[in-house]
Amino acid sequence: MRNNKRKIPGMIYIFISFIPWIVYWILCGMGNALGIVFSFAISLILIIPQIRKRDFNLMDLTAILYFGIATAGTFVFDSNIFVKNNGFIGYFVLFLMALFSIIIKQPYTLQVSRKDYPEIYWKEESFLVINNVITGFWAIIFIVNAFIFLLLGMPFTVILSNILIGLGIAFSIIFPLKAVAYFATKEFKRYDWRMEVNSQRPKKEDEYDVIIVGSGIGGLACGALLSKRGYKVLVLEQHYQVGGYGSSFKRGDFIFNSSVIDVSGLWEKGPITYLLKQLGFKKENFFVKNTTKYILKAKEIIIPDNLNDSIKKLSELFPNESENIKRFFEDVKKAYEECYQECEVFGAPLPPNLFIKAFGKKKLLDYPKDHPYFYNWLDKTFKEKLDEFFTNKDLKAFLGGMSAYTGTLPEKTSAIMALTVWMGYFIHGGHFTKGGVQNFADALSNFIKAHGGNVLTNHKVDKIIVKDNLVEGIKVKDLIFKAPIVVVNANAKTVFLELVGGENLDKKFLEYIKGLKMSFSCFVVYLGVNMDLSNYPTLIKNLDESFEIAIISNSDKNLAPNGKSSILILGEANYCDFPERGTEEYLQKKKEFAEMLIQKAEKVIPNLKEHIIIQDTATPKTFERYTSMPEGALYSFDQSIDVKRPYFKTLIKGLYLAGASTFPGGGIEGVVISGIICTNDICNWDIKAL
Repeated sequence: MRNNKRKIPGMIYIFISFIPWIVYWILCGMGNALGIVFSFAISLILIIPQIRKRDFNLMDLTAILYFGIATAGTFVFDSNIFVKNNGFIGYFVLFLMALFSIIIKQPYTLQVSRKDYPEIYWKEESFLVINNVITGFWAIIFIVNAFIFLLLGMPFTVILSNILIGLGIAFSIIFPLKAVAYFATKEFKRYDWRMEVNSQRPKKEDEYDVIIVGSGIGGLACGALLSKRGYKVLVLEQHYQVGGYGSSFKRGDFIFNSSVIDVSGLWEKGPITYLLKQLGFKKENFFVKNTTKYILKAKEIIIPDNLNDSIKKLSELFPNESENIKRFFEDVKKAYEECYQECEVFGAPLPPNLFIKAFGKKKLLDYPKDHPYFYNWLDKTFKEKLDEFFTNKDLKAFLGGMSAYTGTLPEKTSAIMALTVWMGYFIHGGHFTKGGVQNFADALSNFIKAHGGNVLTNHKVDKIIVKDNLVEGIKVKDLIFKAPIVVVNANAKTVFLELVGGENLDKKFLEYIKGLKMSFSCFVVYLGVNMDLSNYPTLIKNLDESFEIAIISNSDKNLAPNGKSSILILGEANYCDFPERGTEEYLQKKKEFAEMLIQKAEKVIPNLKEHIIIQDTATPKTFERYTSMPEGALYSFDQSIDVKRPYFKTLIKGLYLAGASTFPGGGIEGVVISGIICTNDICNWDIKAL
């Protein structure tokens, strides 16, 4: 897709297209009719390469047509009008050209702009709007200059017309910067508040710089980064331990993660790698590579944890698609690296409106040029990307089947989510949390406490205190904690409908929040078994029957006694399918669901049921109980491409969202990104604060 052949930049091309007109106005302005001939000759030189490429520039076509007529009129019909009135006629013709190009919805600057930007950007509505405005501005300059030459004499004609041309060039350079910034930020202008926090000011015991409600990994990441930067942070958690979905528990001699089994974002430029480096943590103390096997149409597919071997393996399985597999993953790798290429600065890939804050308007304008492969994944579904490369239904089913674990089908899954999450596993492999994910959550919590912050468990927040649209703090039973900034790592419905209250929000926003659909949940069977399963991969994903086995003790042998194994069996489940928790019907449903998943797992691990020592289960209602996530949703809101998540800054000044409810969505990497973004915004995107 990237063309390495050097192109003439758009503005230089405009200047080149002006050359025959400049020669015409100079020579004919001195009464020399040869100016028309020279201009016609230059126009021919400019148009010949375009004829060969069949790619014509409207201004050059106008020039050759005009100077051809002027040459015939002057030297065949002996007319002096094109010499005597060169300024008025020339500029009036250019005005008509610009006006005509706008009428046919092909503004003449569009052709020039396409030389600077990849083809995918040409389809953007803003691209056409910007060029319409620029062409319209030039049309005004052309008609004004025409009347300047008609009504005024030397030297005013030369001085004023050149001033206007200079103004047009300046506008053509500056306006795209302003326009792109406007289109990227117009929706978020009302969120563009800034809270000043004096972290050096002495504070009372109940006063903090930042309060974080909920100790999910996103909130803990934000709290740890802010603590490192000198902020006094308070984290409040309703449960007896931190972590949210990123927590672990012990049954007998076996340790289990509640739901986290595979983590991305740990490559060189990954957000979790950035977080670890910022906090001085070593990756090997918290994460270990996973091994993964897929089952598709009863075939077992073991995918290596590096891209080249993955391509080789898939090519062996689908030989007729081998070349397409190479092309696809070459595109994937380049797009993936482009997505993360600025992460070394601020730690996370950023949406356009934040990209401006971090890197400026010019950098955003150049984004399509600097990220051509990634840009080609924007605003597409994963199915559309797969269809671009493959025809084999089984191969598309295999690659597309991974999106089922986000609860969406390929035709509803954002290509970007597929790229950054599932394709990331092919490129860099997935990781398991060493010692259980609780080890990672506790390390973040301890970092906050070691840097002057406080983490209080068994503290359920009852209310976020808001006055005159400003956050003042939070209320826990009879306790009040004060802070100018509150970051809530909880579902946005809980935040706005319960903790903030509708009286502090407009009706339209409330209806939007109420209308958001929750993501899928799952049912988990936790098994401690008297079996050594070390010859199995850590993860076994059955795409045929939509369930997953995680033998987590294969990644960390300390999670189970010697010769035994800790296992999670996960299957998608609907919240509404389970009766009220604690009833006989609920217990019976749990039992049936667990037996069904164990039976499925025995097709992969024979005689599994006979070796069960410890068994526990979690339903969507279990997850709701322990995490306060409505419907026990794993990723907060539905992750379909057409679902718009709430912005991380709210309409209430000082109130932020972190976690799966906001950009970019669920998963450990996703919530860490949200925490990093909140941190950067609180620090006003100041590189010195990093």
